[in-house]
Formats: sequence, structure tokens, C-alpha cells
Amino acid sequence: MNIIYASNDHYARHLGVSLCSLFDSNQDAPGIDVYILDTGISSDSRRKLDAIARRYCRTIHYAALDGLKERIPFPVDTGRFDISTLGRLFIGEMLPQTVERCIYLDCDTVVLCSLKHLWKTPLGAMVAGAVQEPTIYRQVKEIIGLSREDPYYNAGMLLIDLAVWRQEHLGKRMMEYYQSQGGSLPANDQDVINHVLKGRIRTLPPRYNFFPNYRYFSYKALTAYAPVYKEVPQKQFTQAKKHPVILHYMGDERPWIAGNLNHYRLAYDRYLARTRWAKTPREKGKRLYMLAYHMLDYITVICPALRWEIGKRIGMRMLGERKQ
Repeated sequence: MNIIYASNDHYARHLGVSLCSLFDSNQDAPGIDVYILDTGISSDSRRKLDAIARRYCRTIHYAALDGLKERIPFPVDTGRFDISTLGRLFIGEMLPQTVERCIYLDCDTVVLCSLKHLWKTPLGAMVAGAVQEPTIYRQVKEIIGLSREDPYYNAGMLLIDLAVWRQEHLGKRMMEYYQSQGGSLPANDQDVINHVLKGRIRTLPPRYNFFPNYRYFSYKALTAYAPVYKEVPQKQFTQAKKHPVILHYMGDERPWIAGNLNHYRLAYDRYLARTRWAKTPREKGKRLYMLAYHMLDYITVICPALRWEIGKRIGMRMLGERKQ
């Protein structure tokens, strides 16, 4: 099983939590090769990460991806996201040719169960497998050439056929598309992946990349907003809420921020306590915002349309500021 991450030093602590959860939940796996696309991880953080791997008798391989901006032959604007997110686009060239299949994970994920069934999922004629993100703004889909009937996927977890990825030079094609968009898209490389791989991504069960705020959405509300989400059976969505395999802490209600009320925060805390970052204090200064965000979760239960309208106004304003 080949697992890929991309990280800088700022996210090394969260990477450590994710690694610890991965190793702990997959102790019966005969082999796990972890490759980290290193965009500036310090030697101290490496030692902490390696200590986690040694505890579980696993090995980490580092692929230096420093100077990422210089590797991209055009200006990019990643907005509030760190440029290390673009590491996904270099997977094909940075990993050994012997790695022909992999699971990519964002650093802000926690693995709660074995990944053996995910790893064995057949892709058939598809290049990748991913989980749909039905709450993406329709305006974003329009920007990247997707219709309301097209699924949009979150790239925080990707099951990738790397042999096909390399054979079709998809990394290069993605860069060319990104350049054609001025190096600026609302969700950066995630949008690039959705555009270039349109029609070539297999929809996977939401439990393999579950977003905490989806706990407050009903299946009815999601399928009303994005009818294409009916491709996901309601039973799978219900199962994901109760028993997620991979938690993805996307959104603003992050478990490492003081005052957060994330329903799934204890999973992060449990594995953080097993790393050498255990005593790192939570980030301060956002308690009121965290309370307001959690109130928005409850608004979602009562009136999901209002949640979407508030989120859209904030998101579109941020996009407009980037364009200026």
C-alpha cells in the first residue's frame, strides 16, 4: 500500500497526527510505504515524524519538493491555501516508477479504520477514485467547465492509477490548464484535477473522505442542491456519519484551534497525544469565530439553504478579492 502526503513544516504536526492514525489503524497491513512530498519540513519535524514510523515499524520516504514556486513556470495565486497543496500535481514525477498505484491524503486527515478495502477498489477505465463534494458552489463548477449534472470531487483523498497518470502525462496537462486559467482558481489544484479528469474519476463512498460539517446536512438537502449526489446511496451517507474511515478536517472548524466544537475533534486529539507534538497548545484568537461557526452548523440542520447562502457570499467575496 503506497500512501502519499505533501507538507511543509507548518503542517508537519497535522501530518504527524495523520501518520500516527494511519499506522495505528492499519497494523495488520503487510506493507505500507509512505512517501512525503517535502516542501520545507525541518530536520526537527522529520525526527518527530520518523519516531512515529519507528514505533509502528514502518518507513517514511521523503521526496524533496522545495522551491515549488520555481518549479511552476508561471505565477500562481493559491489564496489562503499554502502552495504545498500543489504538490499533488507532481505525484507522477516525484515518486519512483515502481509506484503504479497510490492513495493520496491531505495532512488534515485522520484514518480511523483499515484502508485495505479502499486500496483494493478497482478503478477500471477510470484514472482515480474520490469522494464527491456536493456543496461546492455552482459558480466554481461553472468556472472550471462543469455543469450542474457533473460531479465535483474533493481531492483530500485520491486513489490514483499512477501508471495511467504518467502514460497520459496528466501532470503536464494539469499544469497547462492551470496556466490557461492564470494560475488562479478558487480551489487551486483541486479544481484543476476536476477539470482535467472530468468523467474519469470513480465516485467512492463518503466514508473514505468524510467532512465533519456534513454531519449536519441531510441526504435530502445535499441531493436537492446537487442532484448528481444521488449516485451515492443514502445508506452510504448515513454510514459515513456514524463510522467514517477517513475524517478530513476541511472547513474552518479545525480541531487544533482553541474554542472549536467540532463533533469529531476527539479523534484528532487522541492521535495528537501519541506524537511528540502532544503538548502543542491550540491556536488562540478565534473563540468567538469558532462559536459562530458552530452555530452555523445548527443553522444547517434547520435551514441548509441559509447555510449555503451565507457560505456563498463569503466565498464569492474572497474570490473577488483574489481577482483584484
